[in-house]
Amino acid sequence: MKEVIEVIARALVDEPDEVNIAEAKSDDRILLEIKVAQKDVGKIIGRQGRIIKAIRNVAKSLGQREGKRVSVELWQ
Repeated sequence: MKEVIEVIARALVDEPDEVNIAEAKSDDRILLEIKVAQKDVGKIIGRQGRIIKAIRNVAKSLGQREGKRVSVELWQ
């Protein structure tokens, strides 16, 4: 799951080498923290938050396959 979100995030930004994704797992939850370059934050958020919402929806769909709840946070 982390790899899929990382591919999506790297495709959206100008500095793909600055994209880092941290993954924290517990019994029934997964937390993904996306870190990007400061100038790329707006590209990950998108207009009215549409891009980050889409990323969260993809992550939640992948999490449902594993029976886990997924949260995606953007760290600036």
